[in-house]
Amino acid sequence: MTRLPNDTRVCPPAAASRWWRTVPMAVTLAALALGGCAALRDRHATVVVTPSAAPAAPAPSANTAREPSLTVIGGWLQSGRYAEGEKALRQILARRPGDRAARAMLRQLTADPRQELGERWRAHVVQPGDSYSTLAARYLGDPNLFLILARYNGSTNPSMLRVGETLRMPLSAAADAAPATAETTLPTAVVRPDEPPAIAARRLQDESVSLLGQGHRQQALARLDQALSLDPDLKPAGAGAAALRKQLLDSYHERAIVLYRDQQLDQAIALWDRVLAIAPDYEPAIVYRTRARELQQRLKQY
Repeated sequence: MTRLPNDTRVCPPAAASRWWRTVPMAVTLAALALGGCAALRDRHATVVVTPSAAPAAPAPSANTAREPSLTVIGGWLQSGRYAEGEKALRQILARRPGDRAARAMLRQLTADPRQELGERWRAHVVQPGDSYSTLAARYLGDPNLFLILARYNGSTNPSMLRVGETLRMPLSAAADAAPATAETTLPTAVVRPDEPPAIAARRLQDESVSLLGQGHRQQALARLDQALSLDPDLKPAGAGAAALRKQLLDSYHERAIVLYRDQQLDQAIALWDRVLAIAPDYEPAIVYRTRARELQQRLKQY
């Protein structure tokens, strides 16, 4: 012990440390209760020092909560979750009124399809591999217009299409009224009745490459989609046509993945069939189509 003025006794730090490690906990607590080495002359008051609690983390506010991306919202709308998608879009626009993509998507969801796409239409019989996205690309020049095209046909679930079903495809959609395209809407190519399919397909492929060179990517994909619908065996003419075809096949595959995850297996398999009819060595389509067929067989067992 070291004696200080006023008869105050303090344990040396090193000695106190060694003493603390060698004395059992019960004795230590008793020593603390009796005052231990730190007994002071004035014992009328006892001061207890406790560790301060760590400050609580602030609760996350509603404004910092992570909002769903437009891709996620598009998936909701694709599967018919219209009310949920509309609510999320309005929340985004409340925070970011200038978000053009969100505003365009909301317009597809709330605008009158007849006013946007026109009253005149042609009949289309759904074929294997068709989806509202591919049909929107073919007839409207933009696959992102799938939602308003589905609503034009009275659909409450754009992911549901049946082969053989007859749909209405708008004959005209004013470019200034198109709700969700960032590019100028170009007219859908027309195939003349007297034009052989193989010749028409080559012409449309050439047009698709030209459109891509002019910066109209979505319209180029739609034009190439038309060409391959006429002739799946069409060979790409040049590097530009080959690159554009790769993009189109990738878009088919991505669409099939969404259908697969929603267990719309018939449509997913039909879309992968279409991919493989165009490119038999497209490895992702081979793998996923096999998985989809296996899942389909397992589901039939229940």
